[in-house]
Amino acid sequence: MTVHITSHRDGFAPGKTQITRYDDIDDNVPISLEVLKLHAGESLALTTDCETAWLLMSGTLSGEAGDIAFQFSRSSLFDESSSCIHASAGTRVSMKCASDVEFTVYSCDNTKAFATRVFHPDDVANEPRGKGQVGDRCLRYVRTIFDDSNSEPNTELVLGEVITFQGGWSSYPPHHHPQPEIYHYRFTEPQGYGHGELGETVLKVRNNDTVKILDLNDHAQCAAPGYGMYYAWVIRHLPGARYSVPEFTEEHAWIMRPDARYWDPKA
Repeated sequence: MTVHITSHRDGFAPGKTQITRYDDIDDNVPISLEVLKLHAGESLALTTDCETAWLLMSGTLSGEAGDIAFQFSRSSLFDESSSCIHASAGTRVSMKCASDVEFTVYSCDNTKAFATRVFHPDDVANEPRGKGQVGDRCLRYVRTIFDDSNSEPNTELVLGEVITFQGGWSSYPPHHHPQPEIYHYRFTEPQGYGHGELGETVLKVRNNDTVKILDLNDHAQCAAPGYGMYYAWVIRHLPGARYSVPEFTEEHAWIMRPDARYWDPKA
């Protein structure tokens, strides 16, 4: 099954590791995902050939994206919000690493021009989505880095992060959308795990796993008790159908009502 990629559970080697390609033949999600790991003191300079986003996972570095200078630092995916570069084709990007650095890198075959953006943690809110619903069982932090609310029409990607609390649910109620999506997972402990739905199929997801979401499948998630779950999520807009909000599965959407009544054990 190529929708659930489990081959990187032991970690990623220095340099670039390709996980998906936007031109994959099997189970195509038209988005490339790679992990980029650089050593302290290492530099990188390139010119993009398509729409690309670099999402910092860890490390400290400085650089320039187009004519925008930046300084990034991140030590925790769970306790610190996002730092990210989003650039169109033909953008010059350079960076110098003050420590070991890891990025996840997202791209698609879009060569239309748009203004380069650099996002810092103060630009990306930790939205407490699900707060107050069913006893906060599906409370999670959603960090939408860029979407149609802050991107130009020539962009074709949407990117964000979700922090799922230990023992809790996220992407809940189950929801779906026609636009293809990728989830990339990390956990607070290397042995951490959770479960992710793809319609009626349930996957056991672990550290560094990646899941392709296709075919309007519902995709709710839960984290095992004791283990916080992080996943980066990236969506590709479709021609004539840009992503905005998902459709919640009707039979479970009742939990979102302010007057929803649900069972809890009596003391």
